[in-house]
Amino acid sequence: MRVLVTGHKGYIGTVMVPMLVQAGHTVVGLDSDLFRQCTFRQGIFDVPELRVDLRDVQSRDLEGFDAVVHLAALSNDPLGDLNPAITYDINHVASVRLARLAKEAGVLRFLYSSSCSSYGKAGDDLVDETAALHPMTAYAISKVRVERDVAEVADDHFSPTFLRNATAYGVSPRLRFDLVLNNLTAWAFAKGIVHIKSDGTPWRPIVHIEDISRAFLAVLAAPREVVHNQALNVGQTEENYRIRELAEIVQDVVPGSRIDYAQDGGPDLRCYRVDFGKIHRLLPELKPQWNARRGAQELYDAYRRAGLVIEDCEGPRFKRIDHLKDLLAIGRVDATLRWRTG
Repeated sequence: MRVLVTGHKGYIGTVMVPMLVQAGHTVVGLDSDLFRQCTFRQGIFDVPELRVDLRDVQSRDLEGFDAVVHLAALSNDPLGDLNPAITYDINHVASVRLARLAKEAGVLRFLYSSSCSSYGKAGDDLVDETAALHPMTAYAISKVRVERDVAEVADDHFSPTFLRNATAYGVSPRLRFDLVLNNLTAWAFAKGIVHIKSDGTPWRPIVHIEDISRAFLAVLAAPREVVHNQALNVGQTEENYRIRELAEIVQDVVPGSRIDYAQDGGPDLRCYRVDFGKIHRLLPELKPQWNARRGAQELYDAYRRAGLVIEDCEGPRFKRIDHLKDLLAIGRVDATLRWRTG
């Protein structure tokens, strides 16, 4: 297929693009590259690209593609809370507009990167794709709204699929430290402390970014009728963990580290255990390769090679929200988070 990947220079995109190319797809990227200064390691795969803000995409930009893989977004809860209005403008309004433009341009497949955070305060029971959605943040609310609105434009000529990713982890050229396993391992390496910012009780399903990419590849390869207008949880049911369980894994992996709870760390109301049976029933060829322990080891090895210090994971170099605040403060981007010219 000829595939347009939005957010191709982001945390997931820089890992997914070479996997798409290796699978035989022709890939074009689309990204405003807000985080161009947040490169953790060199080696971002070079593909033809459109340097454009998602909100400014035109129909002509989408002509000639068989599929759109839509990853681009303000990508986590703290970043979404920086300015909820802009979060909704980018993550919801611009995403729905992108889907409508893709349909007008004759794109047949639309793969949307959604989130298991849509389940919100689900508690201890396993939830599947039929469960009620209880999004608790601007980021999660925007994901739910996109699924709802894009599903309405599905028809015989336009086939969306909504991939609800578990919490991502893993090494990427555009590494993020605001994700639970990435962050716990970074603290353990840099400070010798597995720093838990909550009381450790919330459930989280986690999934490696390579396995997320494998899921998108499997959906692209699947017969249309199998994945048409479907929501699919992306992950493995056995990869649900309480935060404290992840901390124990990290403590085992990182020599000399110890677990420490933040003094102000109360219970996190975002708590969900997710059933991933549906995607594996529909796409039996999908074979995830990662688990939490292997992921923590990969992260630890990467941090050791890079000589990571705590300022890297808690400062503006790699922390998305702090980086954007810096760009705003020095006037590189305007209040709408578009690059200033000149």
